[in-house]
Amino acid sequence: MATFNLLVNNESHEVSVAEGTSLLWVLREHLGLTGTKYGCGIAQCGSCTIHVDGNPVKACILPVDNFASGQQITTIEGLSNGEYTPLQNAWISEQAPQCGYCHSGQIMQAAALLKSNPDPSRDEIKSYMNGILCRCGTYMRIIKAIEKAAKENKSIS
Repeated sequence: MATFNLLVNNESHEVSVAEGTSLLWVLREHLGLTGTKYGCGIAQCGSCTIHVDGNPVKACILPVDNFASGQQITTIEGLSNGEYTPLQNAWISEQAPQCGYCHSGQIMQAAALLKSNPDPSRDEIKSYMNGILCRCGTYMRIIKAIEKAAKENKSIS
């Protein structure tokens, strides 16, 4: 076992796990942050998407060893501070989830998109969200939610 110090959702955590343990399993099993889902285990579905230093990454294939040097890890639980973000509110109002399993990954990917491009076109949304799979096929509701959040963010600015 090795000990790793991680910065997750603005809190420092010390975990003792085997070297090479997936960051996803550290988040879920050792820190109790179960919003990040296990889907495929090969970074193809995107259910495990989190942010590392603001960038979306797939946690299932990343060893915890890579994250012991102070990178800011953000999970779906850390996306907001007790109140839903405009993106999360749009997700609810557009009824984006059906089964909901992929949606933490969907929201994390969409949040990164809106941070880097606050007013994306529909084609830019489709392209950016392409790596997050939804088996229920709620893609049109997901796109509408992202468009609504972008519009909401624009009206706030």
